[in-house]
Amino acid sequence: MNWRTLTVAALAAALSLTACGKEGAPGAAAPVLNEPAATDVQVAGSPTFDKIKQRGRVVIGVKDDQPGLGFKDATTNEYSGFDVEIARLVAAKLGYAADKIDYKTVPTPAREDTITRGDVDYYVGTYTINDKRKQLISFAGPYFVAGQGLLVRKDETAITSKDTLKGKKVCSVTGSTPIQRVREQGLTEPENIVEFQTYTQCKDQLLSKQVDVVTTDDSILKGFAAQQPEQLKLVGETFSSEPYGIGLGKDDAALRGKVNDILQAAFDDGTWQKIYDGTLGKSGSASSPPALERY
Repeated sequence: MNWRTLTVAALAAALSLTACGKEGAPGAAAPVLNEPAATDVQVAGSPTFDKIKQRGRVVIGVKDDQPGLGFKDATTNEYSGFDVEIARLVAAKLGYAADKIDYKTVPTPAREDTITRGDVDYYVGTYTINDKRKQLISFAGPYFVAGQGLLVRKDETAITSKDTLKGKKVCSVTGSTPIQRVREQGLTEPENIVEFQTYTQCKDQLLSKQVDVVTTDDSILKGFAAQQPEQLKLVGETFSSEPYGIGLGKDDAALRGKVNDILQAAFDDGTWQKIYDGTLGKSGSASSPPALERY
């Protein structure tokens, strides 16, 4: 494969994030990698791959409202972001070019049911690997390890870690795990906890100096910082671990093994790094491939 044809596109300039839908209509982003599909791919013993071959197309579950990760442009209907690029990479290595991909937006609560029913062939969308989910489906990966992070204004100097949040107004989404962690660990005073329905609202409050910091998975925060690097930055170390995996049918060990092989090759030959640098890496926050979990 020739991975030298790298085209890095600007992330959408004006986009927003919600828990169940999108807000706004940013400009489309071109693929980071233009990779021709492989030929004569075989995945013996995979019922999912047999379905793909019979259909002649691959159906991928994604998010459409996460900046820098999985986002659908309202004008062009094009998908872009780190997760989308990983999904495209897997499809290409399975033998399916971009014009043979059907994307299906899947809400977070419906992911396991959608995979179990076979409505998608695989799912790529900030999907944390955990033991509870493994009882219902299987995972390839992880292809990225996120963690709870902190997003601040570019000129912020007082906030450097979770241990410097006392007296600061901290914003996250209502009922989210990140804001529960802030509350339970007493990272700031109860009166300084600010909650909204979307992370976009928190980001806007941050820019208008109504809050001091936004907290959630650093992957999501990197997406916001990548859009406005002159105004926003991430600070400190992450303080949770969220390994993102590719969701697959529970009993399809053959396809899981094949996807893990695809990911490992991308880690080893620099493809993963090109994808990251062209998407989430635009935030100015560095990252490197994680270690695969094979089970």
